[in-house]
Amino acid sequence: MLTPKQHELLLYIHQRLAETGVSPSFDEMREALDLRSKSGIHRLITGLEERGFIRRLPHRARALEILRLPEAAANPQPAPSILSPEAAAAMPVTLMRSPVATAFIARAAANHTSLPLYGRIAAGLPIEATRDTAMIDIPNHLVGKGDHYALEVAGDSMIEAGILDGDITIIHRCDTAETGTIIVALVDDQEVTLKRLRRKGASIALEPANKAYETRIFGPDRVRIQGKLVGLLRRY
Repeated sequence: MLTPKQHELLLYIHQRLAETGVSPSFDEMREALDLRSKSGIHRLITGLEERGFIRRLPHRARALEILRLPEAAANPQPAPSILSPEAAAAMPVTLMRSPVATAFIARAAANHTSLPLYGRIAAGLPIEATRDTAMIDIPNHLVGKGDHYALEVAGDSMIEAGILDGDITIIHRCDTAETGTIIVALVDDQEVTLKRLRRKGASIALEPANKAYETRIFGPDRVRIQGKLVGLLRRY
């Protein structure tokens, strides 16, 4: 038998895994359950683990696996589709076997958009000239109006913005963007890069999100905006 708070936390973790494929942080759990400290979350997670509802995955931060759900959660109210087929395939087998997860996956298959994936951002080629082009299924809620495409991130220059090497970015194709926006920029018609746009008078600054890299400043005629970041997918 679970306590009300254990039950609430278990369902919250399950929901976040279904939505994002990533366990919520301890701070997010604390706020969701309206607790004053993270120590209460630690006790709840330990209790759920001892009762066989969850398992902590070793050597991975924020990694929890749902082993089973309470019987009361076996017939939930209909929920919006929020899993891509890729995210569903990456979910733990024990979670995929649950009725709740099966329902999520079935609805996800009918609620996605296929976008061109232009491979890793390659120096020396504009986006359209990248040869490694494939298609990738993206959850509909990550794609708004307009033309979109996907890019695989190469390098660590944007890690402080939460964008890691190997991430799949969802890009809204456009040729203008407001300062502060993370954009895909084509520099001198040769180099494609993902950076934050800053305008400094008539100049354009491409700002990394990693203190190990320097901001680069160009004249306005040297940079063409090819899109702006609107979403992110990550595999674990």
